[in-house]
Amino acid sequence: MLSRTASNLFWMGRHLERAETAARLLDVGQRITLLPNSDAGYRNEWNSLLQASGTSDLFLQKYGEITQENIEEFFFFDRENPSSVVSCVEKAREAGRIVRTALTSQVWDALNVTYQELRRIEKTPRDKLDTATLTDVTTGHTSTVRGAINATQLRNDGWHFIHIGFGLERADATARLLDVKYFVLLPRVEFVGSGLDTYQWMVILRALSAHRAFHWAYGGDITAGGVADFLILNGESPRSLITSLYETVWHLDGLARRYGDDVPATARDRAKLTLDALQERDIDAIFDEGLHEFLSWFIGEIAAVSNQVHQDYFLGGS
Repeated sequence: MLSRTASNLFWMGRHLERAETAARLLDVGQRITLLPNSDAGYRNEWNSLLQASGTSDLFLQKYGEITQENIEEFFFFDRENPSSVVSCVEKAREAGRIVRTALTSQVWDALNVTYQELRRIEKTPRDKLDTATLTDVTTGHTSTVRGAINATQLRNDGWHFIHIGFGLERADATARLLDVKYFVLLPRVEFVGSGLDTYQWMVILRALSAHRAFHWAYGGDITAGGVADFLILNGESPRSLITSLYETVWHLDGLARRYGDDVPATARDRAKLTLDALQERDIDAIFDEGLHEFLSWFIGEIAAVSNQVHQDYFLGGS
């Protein structure tokens, strides 16, 4: 496969997943602000999304004031924010258009419908929209595209590249959503273990569409240790760090078998080392290390694997 085609398929997967992440971050913020709190508390909780997503400086330069309306505009509609829903869907569609002949008609149609629906929403007066609608539209359409990919694409190298993009972005997204807890609770250590703490962990689960699955897996009460274990180390949890990384390694291994000695398997080897390091930890060790510190390490590892994928497969001359 041409390196240009591989790159576009990889980034199509990443941008679709990133669009969904931006919508889920909005959902987290909106649910947290339903709690009784002060105005200062609301600003802190919206700011937590900016901190976790790494876009605080860009937002403050353009908007200044942190309000729900400004955050929604920035996370969903703002084309100057490269991680906004609209920006990511446009990039995913453009990547798909460039490699149109590598996609089935069902995948292209689903991608195009997603783009057209967001264009329609973009023209809707903002006071006619709410956060739940924006989140549901985004996650519904990205799920449709993903379903078309899994139902109709050949299980060839292009399919592997799309899913490597999905896996790396999903691992990064879950880590960043978990890190929202750190930024929200940082100035309020006294709330750890309280009803507020439990509610915020429940918000994270709901934002990841994992609330019912968590109760299936763990039952009982929602606790920090249980939720963190479910979203980090539980291999049955579809959006957990370990599941996302395991699936990424599986697809990288598929490419390594397909290309053999023609392409170095450095990205696969780096991803396997990270997976091994993750498997050696338990949740107590992660909390002893510090959840924020662990997540920062993991996000850095995912970035390193992504860079190595670029080095291994996308720098070819064709």
